[in-house]
Amino acid sequence: MNKPISTAPPRKAPMALTADLVARTMRAVEDAGPTPGMVYMTDADYARIRDEVLATAPAGPLKLFAYGSLLWKPAGEVSGGERAVATGWHRSFCFTVQRFRGTVEQPGLMMALDRGGQCQGMVFEIAEPVAANLEALLRREMTILPAVNVPRWLQVRTAGGSCRALGFVVDPANPRYAGKLDKQAIAATLATAVGHWGSGAEYLFETIRHLEACGIRDRNLWQLQALVAEEIGRLSFTRP
Repeated sequence: MNKPISTAPPRKAPMALTADLVARTMRAVEDAGPTPGMVYMTDADYARIRDEVLATAPAGPLKLFAYGSLLWKPAGEVSGGERAVATGWHRSFCFTVQRFRGTVEQPGLMMALDRGGQCQGMVFEIAEPVAANLEALLRREMTILPAVNVPRWLQVRTAGGSCRALGFVVDPANPRYAGKLDKQAIAATLATAVGHWGSGAEYLFETIRHLEACGIRDRNLWQLQALVAEEIGRLSFTRP
């Protein structure tokens, strides 16, 4: 069973991006299926990457560094939950998607860990059976070859000391890597892009909400949610 995330005192100022504003970005989108021209991973690909991760894993329980949607929509079974910091990486809306939270006509943006800075997140243990739960995680995070969001062993720091945990980082050589985008450009995409999994605004809203519940404040995401709220309000006002 996934244990509930820890609670923390709420931020004094409420989020500008509210559930009502997020609801304005949502609409029914039929899954168009595999994006034309993309090479999708096969069962053999997932098995190969799973075995590579397990072969390079440190001794002891296999740990996962969660920094975004894995906090609120985990794949497979995890247990525990301890705050941790990954140095040398930061959250970034840095790669494009034409499915899930975007479409071919209106691509969305998703988060990964990109180089530089530091990132506060949570460390969980991947539960038994580890191989099956790890593969479920890989299937959720990786769909297309070459993968833009790739597994990597990260050195993270917790209150109890340092450890290695599995995280997903962006491959800057991938064609879907968007690089460092202006916050206003990111906000404009998150306020409009939506796929069969939901909207970019919903993804941002839930990530911030669950980070806050873990006692984690991300200044960049907090600034971004205010811009997204402003953009949604502007779009709602200008629509006929």
